[in-house]
Amino acid sequence: MSGVNKVILVGRLGKEPEVRNVNGAAVANFSIATSESYKDRQSGEKKEITEWHNIVVWRQLAEIVQRYVHKGDMIY
Repeated sequence: MSGVNKVILVGRLGKEPEVRNVNGAAVANFSIATSESYKDRQSGEKKEITEWHNIVVWRQLAEIVQRYVHKGDMIY
């Protein structure tokens, strides 16, 4: 039996998307920063962890990203 993995990312775009054409199809590459805040149990201070996720989208979605998504935008 095969499994299904599903991830929903909400974060900010790290830099402008890089869009190129591969065999006539648009491809966009970009990175999203997601952050998690927590309070350290020992010191009591607030800490934040940021993770970077590399994203690749193809064809029509890549064209939409090129037109509407810019560095610093919150995306889902």
